[in-house]
Amino acid sequence: MHFINKLVVAALPAIPRPMVRFFASRYIAGDSLEDAVACVQSLNAEEVRATMDVLGEDIFTQEEAVAAREQSIRVLHAIAHERIDSNLSIKLTSLGLKLDPEFCRENVREILKVASSHNIFVRFDMEDHTCTTGTVEIFRTLRKDFPNIGIVLQAYLRRTEDDARAMIAERVNFRLCKGIYREAPEVAFQAREEVQSNYVKVLGQMLRGGSYVGIATHDTVLIDAACEMIRELGLGKDKYEFQMLLGVRPELRKKLVAAGHKVRLYVPFGSYWYGYSVRRFKENPEIAGYIFKALFKINK
Repeated sequence: MHFINKLVVAALPAIPRPMVRFFASRYIAGDSLEDAVACVQSLNAEEVRATMDVLGEDIFTQEEAVAAREQSIRVLHAIAHERIDSNLSIKLTSLGLKLDPEFCRENVREILKVASSHNIFVRFDMEDHTCTTGTVEIFRTLRKDFPNIGIVLQAYLRRTEDDARAMIAERVNFRLCKGIYREAPEVAFQAREEVQSNYVKVLGQMLRGGSYVGIATHDTVLIDAACEMIRELGLGKDKYEFQMLLGVRPELRKKLVAAGHKVRLYVPFGSYWYGYSVRRFKENPEIAGYIFKALFKINK
C-alpha cells in the first residue's frame, strides 16, 4: 500500500479538490480567522499552545502583500482580544519578499509594531532555499528593534549549521525543523539519516549555546534524541518546547504534554489551503492513501 500511497501523491493534481479538502481538513483550522481562534481555544483547553498562520506564500502584486499584512494584523488583534495562548507565524514571500525586499521589510515592521503593542511573539517561517538569505537578513535587521521574534531554520539545508552558529551568539529564539521543500543535493541533505544527524548536531549547538528552541518534529528518533539531550544538559522547561503540526501524530503530542513538556501546534487557516495540504500529503503519503480508498473503495 505504501507504493500506492506514493502514486496517489503523484496524482493529486487530477483528484477533485473537494476530495482533497475533505482529507486535508485535519491539517487546517478552517477558512476563517474565527475558525482558527476556535481551534486554538480547543488546544489551549488541552494545555497546548499554538502559533497561528495565515495560509498563502508567493504573491504577485503589492496589493496582495498589503492584504496579507492586514490579515496578520487582524490575527494579532484577535489573539489579544480573545486572550488565547498563541504566537503568530509569518511567511515573507506572502509579504512581498520576491517583489521588493525593502517593501517586504516595511510590511513586516508594521506587523511587528502591532505584535509589540500586544506583547505577542512572532515567528519568521522559512521557505525554499532561494528565500533563506533574504529572510535571515530581514529578521536580523528587525530584531534590533523588535526582540520578541524568532526564526525557523531547516536541518536539511547544508548551510543551516553556519546560519545557526551566526545567530546563537545573539541568543536568537529558533524553531528547528527538518524542512520539506524539494531541494537539490548541493543545497540539501537527501538521505533521512543525514538530515537526522544534522538536526541533532544543530539542536545541540543551539541548546548548549543558550538559545530557546522550538524542537519542531514528529520524528520519534529526533524527539528521543532531544529528550536525552535535555536531560544531559539539565535544561528547565523554560528553555525549549516541542512543536508539531496540527493534525499530525496527536497521540505523540498528548504523550509529550503528559510528560510535562511544553507543546505548541502550528495552526494554519485561510483560503490558500491547497498548496499547504499537498505538501503535507507528500510528507506523509499514508494520509493520501485514505483518498485512494475513498475513491476506489478498496481496503488495505
